[in-house]
Amino acid sequence: MQEILINCSPRETRVALLEQGVLEDLHIERAAERGIVGNVYMGRVLRVLPGMQSAFLDIGLERSAFLHIIDIEQHAPEGQAKPIEKILAEGQNLMVQVAKDPIGTKGARLTTTISLAGRKLVYLPGDSHIGVSQRIEEEARREQLREQVTRLRPATEKGGYIIRTCAEQSAQDCEFLRDMEYLGRLWKEIKDKAVHRAAPCLLYEDLSLAQRVLRDMVQT
Repeated sequence: MQEILINCSPRETRVALLEQGVLEDLHIERAAERGIVGNVYMGRVLRVLPGMQSAFLDIGLERSAFLHIIDIEQHAPEGQAKPIEKILAEGQNLMVQVAKDPIGTKGARLTTTISLAGRKLVYLPGDSHIGVSQRIEEEARREQLREQVTRLRPATEKGGYIIRTCAEQSAQDCEFLRDMEYLGRLWKEIKDKAVHRAAPCLLYEDLSLAQRVLRDMVQT
């Protein structure tokens, strides 16, 4: 029997995973050290550096954040991608997601490829591709899951999905549909905030440790 014990205090959250009463894993998240990976911001371009094919953005934090050309979603044919100076300009507003936390004197690393995680699916609003977690190795199962999600995806949906590892053992239609509905609603809320809030601003804060554990490990 597996148990999940969660202890929350103003300073930190502890999550213990027990199997048959024996501690299997322990996660600690301190409030003062909580990362920002996964957060979505409306940033403002401060500087564009053509020589480095990169840019610095103000996302409302103490240090400016870094965006490299390889982390800008373009959907261009191979060999036809634009240089960063043809995409960004100083003062431009841009929706970004944090890919790496700030460390030392370096600011956060950003990406324009937004991804939002549900229990069974990760939603990619800017990409129509349907992928499968690399941890699901059996090819027949990978194809089965891909066909299932393709069949369930609404005809009006232009975004794509990555099927998470936890779907390998159990993946009912209703579970995928629940994720699709929730993630679509979440994306709409983010876009609405982007329209009505001035940059730089936070549009979406990723879930806390306790919330992520409940999402990923507690079955409904």
